[in-house]
Amino acid sequence: MSILEIYNKDIFYNYQEGKNLLDILQDSGEIIESPCGGKGYCGKCKVQIFKGNLDKPTEEELKHLSKKEIGKGIRLSCFVYPKGDICVKLLYEEEKNYKALSDGYIPEIELNPIIHKEVITLEKPTLENNISYEEVLKKSIGRKLYYDNTEFLKALANVYREEKATLVYYEDKLIGIEAGDTKEKLYGAAVDIGTTTVVVSLIDLNIGKEIATETSINPQKEYGLDVLSRIDFVKRKRNGLYLLQKVIVDCINSLLENLCNKNDIDIQNIYEVSVGANATMMHLLLGIGTNTIGKSPYATVFSKEKNLWAKSIGLEISQFGRLYCLSGVSSFIGADIVAGAIVANLKHTKDNVFFIDIGTNGEMILSKEGKLASCSCAAGPALEGANISCGMRAAEGAIEGIQFNEEGVALQVIGDAEPVGICGSGILEAIAELNKKELIKKSGRLKRKEDLEREGRHVLAEHIMEEDKKRKIIICKKGDEIISITQEDIRQVQLAKGAISSGFYSLIDFMGMDIDDIDSIVIAGQFGRHLKTSSLTGVGIIPESLNDRINYIGNSSKTGAVMCLLSKDVRKEMEDLAKDIEYFELSTKEGYEKLFTKCLTFG
Repeated sequence: MSILEIYNKDIFYNYQEGKNLLDILQDSGEIIESPCGGKGYCGKCKVQIFKGNLDKPTEEELKHLSKKEIGKGIRLSCFVYPKGDICVKLLYEEEKNYKALSDGYIPEIELNPIIHKEVITLEKPTLENNISYEEVLKKSIGRKLYYDNTEFLKALANVYREEKATLVYYEDKLIGIEAGDTKEKLYGAAVDIGTTTVVVSLIDLNIGKEIATETSINPQKEYGLDVLSRIDFVKRKRNGLYLLQKVIVDCINSLLENLCNKNDIDIQNIYEVSVGANATMMHLLLGIGTNTIGKSPYATVFSKEKNLWAKSIGLEISQFGRLYCLSGVSSFIGADIVAGAIVANLKHTKDNVFFIDIGTNGEMILSKEGKLASCSCAAGPALEGANISCGMRAAEGAIEGIQFNEEGVALQVIGDAEPVGICGSGILEAIAELNKKELIKKSGRLKRKEDLEREGRHVLAEHIMEEDKKRKIIICKKGDEIISITQEDIRQVQLAKGAISSGFYSLIDFMGMDIDDIDSIVIAGQFGRHLKTSSLTGVGIIPESLNDRINYIGNSSKTGAVMCLLSKDVRKEMEDLAKDIEYFELSTKEGYEKLFTKCLTFG
């Protein structure tokens, strides 16, 4: 066995040679960013190596490292196969003030939660009438007891001294009993598990009020940025499924604890957690294998709603707590999208409404006067700032707005801090600006410095840089450090744009409609709300003719989870709605590849 030393944590691990450094670090429990899941193409899993017997960097690894980095001993951990003792420094940085959307439009609904309480007066057994407390309780409520868990009996053993007790019901099923009158303490939690972010809201079920919300980066991102890389991680790693379930459950528990501490609420008074998520995230939450989702015919193990005991996956809420997983349609249209359909009222509208959740997966539903069809396209993570050379999430220091003019480049930075990278909304606005100011051609090709000088645009020409026959435009520069948009970055956005746009046109065609028939476009999701209308139409994701029909509803997945907590009627409606959404597979459309290629170009 050899020794791995983590220099900046003063920790030592024993490791077996033969694995790459990324695997060794992850097996040791260290968190290291690896958006591509260790496949060698994201360039994010950098570490600084001070000591060790290593092979020289390969040509592929050198594509992601500068000469300055190599001189400092910085390597990509997925390429390094150490031999003997090694000392490394982890280079991750904690993201500050992460900017995640936690709110959204909530339709008016009648308060009718499935969890409710009843206060009763307890009779007492006597020597003459020496019956069980279970029988005493049965007489007190005047009806048969119906429960199916030992937690109820454990709780019953603790209330015998009290004159009053509070019964906890899940619909008509008795699930718990508490000493005294706790009727006013009735809370639930709505959770949106996104591929990138996790949002948890604390809900007062007595009055239907959202008390507070906490957000976090999805910790699974360290093992793969998108669903495919996480599915691959589960397949490759012996304990991969356990690990991905553990980190997401721990994340939810931590957010719940923070919410309760900040609002002086006992976490044991949370009785239900409702969850909206895509199919892969839902499977990982429940610890269910994802292999079937990752290969043809891409079938889920389950897609409909699930009612479970919260403790079955380790959620640290009430001992009687329940877990409700919202209903989805398929591996491509998950519960998060069905929740959005409920929030946008797609089933009951008399208009033609196009619902789009813009993100890694690009799910969409078209409602033709209440008739619903859906599709999903692999937009990839570029629109969220990933797979971009200087990309980052929407945290402090991220450039979220970019304007090009004849004086140069004007920036809008989150937190008014020094810029350190470009987030998703920033990269999309930048490409829209490049297109508008004709700094790129319709093919997406950046113009040469000589081209701009010939056009008399000398200031902007100075921002064009060519290195090793690779062109990029410099956004800002500080000393040796530059933030730029490369030709490959533009290509990544093109691919995302082509995927979403081709899905948009295909679904309209599938429903026998024209673009002008669309009355409204609803943009949903954590990321979508931060996108400007001018960016969406400027790159051609949405036709410019529909510019004034674009509306935003925010985080509809979390909103749907809130609605399910507050109303069992909404819950039933969502379960029924999932059955009414028809799924259209884009790859089966005749001429789809030609349409996709056409959608890659900028207008």
